[in-house]
Amino acid sequence: MLLALALVAGAGLGGGGGQQRRASGPAREDAVARVVDGDTVILAALGRSRLIGVDTPEVHGRRECFGEQASAFTKRLLARQPVRYALGAQARDSYGRALVYLWLADGRFVNELLVAGGYARALQIAPNVRHAQLLRRQARVARTAGRGLWSHRACPAAVEVG
Repeated sequence: MLLALALVAGAGLGGGGGQQRRASGPAREDAVARVVDGDTVILAALGRSRLIGVDTPEVHGRRECFGEQASAFTKRLLARQPVRYALGAQARDSYGRALVYLWLADGRFVNELLVAGGYARALQIAPNVRHAQLLRRQARVARTAGRGLWSHRACPAAVEVG
């Protein structure tokens, strides 16, 4: 498994659609210890971490439409998986969580997968904007295609999703 991570690191970190996306700083290896919800994970070495540039619907406290599906997708994708991460320009948020871009061992960019699949909205907060254009573009495509939370079947008409 470490060999696979080394090969991914040597070839550049990949994203969706066959395009290569490089980490914004030195990418580090870690493993997902637990998925908290759609956009928050606990990495074994780094600790509680928030994915940069994405906002999934809430599942704790005020439950939002499509939150359970987004959380379940992230859990299926990341449960106990080795990952590579890069910290954002601002390394921590006001809650003390590490702010990260995250890649699977096979090179897929997790932040992008969430938005492209309609599990998250793109969220741009300076100074962590390195992949903002990509995530906004993926969000437009997902919304136009009616994926995930943008599907007309995803939420009751009374629940606002965006």
